[in-house]
Amino acid sequence: MATSTSPGASRTREGRLALYLRLARPFTLLPPMVGIVAGSLVAYGATHASWSWRVVLGAAAAAALLNAASNVLNQICDRAIDRRNKPWRPIPAGTVTTAEAARLSAALYAAALLVPALVGWQLFALYAAAAAATYLYSAPPLRTKRSPWGANLTIAAARGELLKVAGWAAVSSVTLSWEPWIIGAVFFLFLLGATTTKDFADMAGDAAEGCRTLPVVLGPRRAAWAIAPFFFLPWILLIAAASAGWLSASRSGIDLLAALMLIWGGWVARLLIRDPAKLVSEGENHPAWRQMYWMMMTAHLALAAVYLAPR
Repeated sequence: MATSTSPGASRTREGRLALYLRLARPFTLLPPMVGIVAGSLVAYGATHASWSWRVVLGAAAAAALLNAASNVLNQICDRAIDRRNKPWRPIPAGTVTTAEAARLSAALYAAALLVPALVGWQLFALYAAAAAATYLYSAPPLRTKRSPWGANLTIAAARGELLKVAGWAAVSSVTLSWEPWIIGAVFFLFLLGATTTKDFADMAGDAAEGCRTLPVVLGPRRAAWAIAPFFFLPWILLIAAASAGWLSASRSGIDLLAALMLIWGGWVARLLIRDPAKLVSEGENHPAWRQMYWMMMTAHLALAAVYLAPR
């Protein structure tokens, strides 16, 4: 005899999935996927190595899963902070238990490492290192989020340096050339400062729970001035790397990309320093935070286009 699922049970499952999606924070999952695909295209343009969409898209999905896993873990470890800063999130709101979120995070971490493990040791090592960095950022005993620059260094390593190198590793070896590491350094430098844009809105809870982020330590105005240069410096590094002959892409293409990013970075830096108090009051989706993500994704894709263009 055929069985059917009751409407109530179906709605319950849909409700849990919606809560899990909120924990994963979907908007933040797009940049790592773009970064992996773009990094793979950069590697192909530089080396003309064999290309497999299955591997590249699998690596991109793994990057999104890894980011989702770290987002859930961060909300578990930040539950006391979120009770003050973001009480509507599922864990402080009581709609998802800490144990349930921990199971979800563990499952996402395991799934994120599966594809790299099947591809090869280089890709797996990079993803494992990134996973370790995200754990160290959120979880005790190290919990680098409590350190002003330690937090930024950890995020920049995982989502800047290692992300770009992993994209390259999905196509070609990363042990035979410094080029992927130099490109990763550009995005590392960007995130070393730009990642602080998420901390302004969390100052009250971070200070209460002993997380000494830059806005907590320096205050909003000085913190804004401290991170503003990081919207310029990465693109200057990109120009310098091209000038030194370290990049195999078109020099004119690199210069054009860097010039456009410098203009965009100048505008975002102006947003930061013009009214730092507004960054504190607007919540997690304030303009500078969103612009940081759009800048990063644009740079990923534009760099891939430069590498694929005829030279």
